[in-house]
Amino acid sequence: MRRVPPAMTRRTRELRNHPTDAEIAIWHKVAYFRPRFTRQLVVERYIVDLACREVRLAVEFDGSQHIDSIRDLARTQRLEALGWTLIQFWNSDVARNPDGVAETILAKVIDLQRPTHPQPLPSREGS
Repeated sequence: MRRVPPAMTRRTRELRNHPTDAEIAIWHKVAYFRPRFTRQLVVERYIVDLACREVRLAVEFDGSQHIDSIRDLARTQRLEALGWTLIQFWNSDVARNPDGVAETILAKVIDLQRPTHPQPLPSREGS
């Protein structure tokens, strides 16, 4: 695995130490669930607000400055090319309904998890 450039490490640390209100609200709701979530994860040249590495789910919380952003589109395409699923929420949505956003994130994790076994054992009822 390649090392993260020092400038990006500093930026990631800065973002972790100064989270947005949306990041704080959702982090408090999903931090204790499994699989685990990570805040401000570096994936190539991008810093993802919230990520679940096990299922490769990236979550972004964005403000109105990101409407129709070409950079966001490029980020989404690159992360998807790397096998990540990206979901994005507006900060205003998180402020209005943090429980709903957290439930949506956790439901997506469940959706992305693979079943425990491709062919479960048959039931032993009636034997």
